[in-house]
Amino acid sequence: MISIRVVKTDDGSHTLFSEQFNAHYHSLKGALQESQHIFIDNGYNHINRNEVHILEIGLGTGLNATLTATNAVSTKRTTHYTGIELYPPPLSILSQLNYGSILSPESIKNWEKITNSEWNTENQINDFFTLKKIQDDFTHSELDCLYDLVYFDAFAPDDQPEMWSEANFEKLFKHTKLGGILLTYCSKGIVKKALRKAGFKVERLAGPAGKRHILRATHV
Repeated sequence: MISIRVVKTDDGSHTLFSEQFNAHYHSLKGALQESQHIFIDNGYNHINRNEVHILEIGLGTGLNATLTATNAVSTKRTTHYTGIELYPPPLSILSQLNYGSILSPESIKNWEKITNSEWNTENQINDFFTLKKIQDDFTHSELDCLYDLVYFDAFAPDDQPEMWSEANFEKLFKHTKLGGILLTYCSKGIVKKALRKAGFKVERLAGPAGKRHILRATHV
């Protein structure tokens, strides 16, 4: 049986390690600070729209969705969030994460609702945030919406190369609104090249602790 185990990162927050992909879900330098820096500070807080449609590739522990749900309340922006995850961690594993002791009370409520929400249906997490979790293989899934923001948080190209193809980024480009952006922690040359070929304008930004750069790609 392939196992997933809990690992503590340098900022005190937990992440998971997947034996199937021989990979961690977040940076060992800090799961919480990584999610905040990449997807909130340089993504959600960067895009200037009152109503936001978000697609996450690799829902994982639900941390990115949780931080977004909390920020949706603080900024009073209506946010529709879709997360695609082929291998969702079981609730028995998610319940071992220490988010309850490191997140704000509001974030804890959001995370509990996110992890316990039904799959393949829209769930109201708070007054400003709805979530639809889809258990599917993104490489074969059909998208039926145009998104303002894409969180591309799949396992790294060395661990899950099929996720980082030019064809996948072309699909995302077609389903990203004009001016919409895609964020990813991976700044490898092959990823920048694939994003540019798909039509995105690519920026290399400073990364969180332990990571020199991240990428923000804009549909122009």
